[in-house]
Amino acid sequence: MSHVPKSDSPAHDPRRKIVTVSQFVPTNPQAIFDLLASPERHCDIDGSGTVRGGLSGPKRLSLGAKFGMSMRMGVPYRITNTVVEFEEGKRIGWRHFGGHVWRYTLSAVEGGTMVTEEFDYSTNKANWFLRAMNAIVNNEVAMRKTLLNLAKHFS
Repeated sequence: MSHVPKSDSPAHDPRRKIVTVSQFVPTNPQAIFDLLASPERHCDIDGSGTVRGGLSGPKRLSLGAKFGMSMRMGVPYRITNTVVEFEEGKRIGWRHFGGHVWRYTLSAVEGGTMVTEEFDYSTNKANWFLRAMNAIVNNEVAMRKTLLNLAKHFS
């Protein structure tokens, strides 16, 4: 069965299998994009508490780039991601072996940037894992924290 736990949050679209959160950040889109395209800096803004730092791959991401991350969720582990979406200064997304995509979209607005983070599990390969981890609810909480960390980073 491919059922994924439901979330009553308006951030969750179960039909499209996506969780979307947005946050105003008081800087230009390129500055944010440069941070997101630098894997070793992901731990600076991570709201989940699982990202420990970059292990391997390029200093700056590009379409098709692979990068390894040091993670910890109870126990330490490593994960390799592949950049599957890349539009300089506007959009970046990556996935790992689980198939789901973490995506950031940046839109210039007066005084800064509207940053939208999405957890897109429409291509997920292990729905049982998402259920076991309560991923829909937990990821939304972590994403909101990540975007707040991003806003504080540029304040």
